[in-house]
Amino acid sequence: GGVGVVTRRYPGLAAYEEIDGAPVYRLPVPGPKALRSLSYTMNGAALLARLKPDVLHAHELLSPTTTAVAAKVLTGAPVVVTLHSSGPEGDVQGMQTRFLGPQRLRWFARQVDRFVTITREIDGELAAAGIGPEKRTAILNAVDTRRFYPLGPEERAAVRRRLGLPEQARLVIFVGRLAPEKCVDDLLRVWPALRAARPDSELLILGDGQEEGKLRAMAGDGVRFLGRIADVAPYLQTADVFALPSELESSSVALLEAMACRLAVLSTAVGGNPELITSGEHGLLVPWKDLPALQGSLAQMLDDPACRASLAEAGYRRVNEHYSLSGAARDLRRLYDSLVTPGGTTV
Repeated sequence: GGVGVVTRRYPGLAAYEEIDGAPVYRLPVPGPKALRSLSYTMNGAALLARLKPDVLHAHELLSPTTTAVAAKVLTGAPVVVTLHSSGPEGDVQGMQTRFLGPQRLRWFARQVDRFVTITREIDGELAAAGIGPEKRTAILNAVDTRRFYPLGPEERAAVRRRLGLPEQARLVIFVGRLAPEKCVDDLLRVWPALRAARPDSELLILGDGQEEGKLRAMAGDGVRFLGRIADVAPYLQTADVFALPSELESSSVALLEAMACRLAVLSTAVGGNPELITSGEHGLLVPWKDLPALQGSLAQMLDDPACRASLAEAGYRRVNEHYSLSGAARDLRRLYDSLVTPGGTTV
């Protein structure tokens, strides 16, 4: 029994390794872009046929699902697909504009045994595409609360010292890719006024991506770019506010991780965020691109420690009650068991 992973091979990564006891196979995808997906599908399906899994679990449509469905033809194993994004660029709507997209979606609707949805929005898009309730199962994104958990005041101070962060500063943190849809530029636009009134405040930006040069050029006083950090937990455990100004977000794992660390969160009311956060209870939600609301809510959180503590505590409880890794794993195991006889491997 066990779980194996088949994925693309990116530069600097091994073709095969074991991570936490799970075999990870990375397939090369050489050649022009048009041929990469075809190459991945053919090589992936051939590898999966050799591995003979009991369940094929693909993440996202397009290449992963095409590969899993092709492998189903060779192995007879049932296919589970988790969709991770919604909206015009998301899994279902984005499929409509791709090469043979509508035809592939109809093929998937017939061949995939169960679609796993992480938000109501994604579930609604699948329903609108004609995929019935018997093929849709909601299993929410989850967070590992053994890695992401709160610290007491003394531990927080010690971790700040270790990370080289000022002990008395009010810290706002963003964690994620520096991509256009994350709208970190909105955060940088409202920051100068917030900082001018609160010289002890700092904005930490954790992540890298195509927008980094532009964002660095925009940044004023009190902004630190820390790059991509392998273990973000200590930063979340010692910050005061987590800010997520995104345009697109399905079910944000970064938001869940922040809440698990009992960090007060502020995010835009997009995608799955309103399902996770009741504004004013588990965190604050603002409309996307509403800069006065973003600035006002950040100011409120920075200036009111009692408000921060109340939101942080309620968010922490919500994640531990509804978004734990153990709960999601149990639901997924139940789904697998309903599709196959026990034993064997999931890929």
